[in-house]
Amino acid sequence: MPTDYEKLMDVVREVGRFRAIGELLDWDQETQMPPKGVTARADQSALIAGLAHQRLVSDETRALLERASADDGDFAAATNIRETRRAFDRAVNVPTNLVRTIAKTSILAKDAWAKARDSSAFAEFAPSLGQLIALKKQVADHIGFKTEPYDALMDEYEPGAQAAEIATLFDDLQAQTVALLGRIQNATHRPDASILARDFPVGRQETLSRRMAEAMGFDFDAGRADVSTHPFCTTIGGSGDVRITTRYDEHFLSSGLFGTMHETGHALYEQGLPAEHAFTPMGDAVSLGFHESQSRLWENLVGRGRAFWSHHWQGLRELFPEALSDVSPDDFYRAINTVGPSLVRVEADELTYNLHIILRFEMERAMFDGSLCVADIPEAWNDRMEALLGIRPPNDREGCLQDIHWSLGAFGYFATYALGNLFAAQLFTQAEKDLPDLDNQIAAGHNAELLSWLRRKIHCHGQRFSANDLIERVTGEPPSMKPFMVNLTAKYTDVYQLAPTP
Repeated sequence: MPTDYEKLMDVVREVGRFRAIGELLDWDQETQMPPKGVTARADQSALIAGLAHQRLVSDETRALLERASADDGDFAAATNIRETRRAFDRAVNVPTNLVRTIAKTSILAKDAWAKARDSSAFAEFAPSLGQLIALKKQVADHIGFKTEPYDALMDEYEPGAQAAEIATLFDDLQAQTVALLGRIQNATHRPDASILARDFPVGRQETLSRRMAEAMGFDFDAGRADVSTHPFCTTIGGSGDVRITTRYDEHFLSSGLFGTMHETGHALYEQGLPAEHAFTPMGDAVSLGFHESQSRLWENLVGRGRAFWSHHWQGLRELFPEALSDVSPDDFYRAINTVGPSLVRVEADELTYNLHIILRFEMERAMFDGSLCVADIPEAWNDRMEALLGIRPPNDREGCLQDIHWSLGAFGYFATYALGNLFAAQLFTQAEKDLPDLDNQIAAGHNAELLSWLRRKIHCHGQRFSANDLIERVTGEPPSMKPFMVNLTAKYTDVYQLAPTP
């Protein structure tokens, strides 16, 4: 006869499968669905979201949570019970009708966002955005918060995160970023980034993307790659069905190349989670900050490193002989590590990327404390871009409409990107200590040992540990921005031949 814990996990897996169906519907909308299907898709997504929510907050779930227990030493069961209780406590205060309304509104909002982005007209998206902000304010009120509504939303993505604490961290990160950026902008030696803006036929970029994903360890028998307006990774069937997308620009190689490497990093985490715990907390990522650490580690610390391209350079030049025949491996390495203010977050360099995140964090926080209204978003965005990065977007498409997240109702998400950068540097620094031959392995095209290290140290644990506990468990240190700044200072001192700091 099943135990109460086993019965509880049956419920949890059912909720997880409902949500996976929702992810499949979202993936289809972004990659395959005909435009006229959006209204029906909104109703379908609302139905699935409502069913998942009802199942999670049911009286049966409540009763099983009260009775379920874990045997001493059974950390998997203890983790699953603890995290299911946390999810239940958040969800039970939110009405199912509100969950359905948000799901339906977000599907329609994604369509409105895509059209507004195409025409670079924020006004076309503004009504949908206003609806989603109002709905998510209701969610925050239902869940409750100690200091400000935004905390309740951030907690969904980075458990325990507090906006005030993140703001303090970001103040320090901004100061150190701006200081290093100033040194770079005053450098006399400048890489030639124009080599990345030559002609790179999309068909050959698709070949390159698959090669890169395979080289990193992505299992195409347990996943697939497609094209979408905004790159993403999603999991449909546990570690056995993980899907990534990217986008290509035939006149900018980095967009498709590093977009693919970024999403593949996410996918490797999903494919590495314990299959036997699929659709339970032990089969889920610890936080989105940690998830982002995996994508940024592969994209930046591996993919923008000399070692990686010492192996893959010849194959790259064979794919694009017209564009790269006069380019040396060193020229390419320096080009992909060029620093400079840019309009688009996903194409920003490692250093200025966090300034893009700080902008979004500040704006979202203002949206939810009432100090920024929807109509004022484009101008506020442009002003803050100019203050942080010294450039002003020429249009809404390259400004406040560039990200899909607001159309998803994913408020509180952006801070995890910067946290991921910091975690990634801290983890990679430790990997280099634990794997002394790592650089040579990557240079030889052998990435399996790094992936195995990540699977042993991070992926296998699911949600057993909090993000802060896990980073300290792996590295011996609490979360820190020091490895991030040390790594970038060393890299850019080389790339830009910077003079030593006094």
